[in-house]
Amino acid sequence: MDLGLNGKWAVVCGASKGLGYACAHALAQEGVNIVMAARSTDALEKSAERLRQEFGKEVITVSADVATAEGRASILAAAPHIDILITNAGGPPPGDFRSLQKSDWLSAIEANMLAPIELIKAVIDPMIERRFGRIINITSAAVKSPVDMLCLSNGARAGLTGFVAGVSRQVAEHNVTINNLLPGKFNTDRLLSNNQKRAETAGVTLEQEAARQASLIPARRFGTPPEFGHACAFLCSAYSGYITGQNLLIDGGAYQGLL
Repeated sequence: MDLGLNGKWAVVCGASKGLGYACAHALAQEGVNIVMAARSTDALEKSAERLRQEFGKEVITVSADVATAEGRASILAAAPHIDILITNAGGPPPGDFRSLQKSDWLSAIEANMLAPIELIKAVIDPMIERRFGRIINITSAAVKSPVDMLCLSNGARAGLTGFVAGVSRQVAEHNVTINNLLPGKFNTDRLLSNNQKRAETAGVTLEQEAARQASLIPARRFGTPPEFGHACAFLCSAYSGYITGQNLLIDGGAYQGLL
């Protein structure tokens, strides 16, 4: 299926690996030129070269921290124009709320709420002028079902979700959509580190904890990054203009609620 994206430009944050890379890969497969941004230069360059070799599209890399104004400016300046924006930043560390300081909360809010908002502010008016724009925020299933050890993520990402709910309705008439993708448990480094911490707390092996976590998911497995990437590509497509302000939960059925 042709998603109608050939030749467009996308900025993908956190694109060196994991779910960010999966989104960049799926978009490049659809003919999109990519600006890939991440803090890790070596991993970023290797990932970008794989896309260039596989799809022959223009891929620009920017090594920058999206949580800083300077980093965001360098990322945004790399593309001739931006049709698609994928915001994504590593989640804040797990921990008991009793041990968290104000600085921990401010860092989480800066990276996982304010940084995406600033990026959206920068791209939204040019998208409106061109009458095409697709903005996807990679948040977390914790927005729908908070995770006990991820209180920083629960709070900051929920704040971004509230912001998007209002703004997405203001720009929909211009064929500019804003949606959130909420990943559940996917085979990524983030899942590995969380399971390692849980295993240590429970006094079991990492393999035992991973098996326990997978058994709680109706699909009985963790998600794969390509599954996530192709869902992202569809929400960016020419056929998704009537989908906006939504929170698409991709979790193998783990969330038990109706809404």
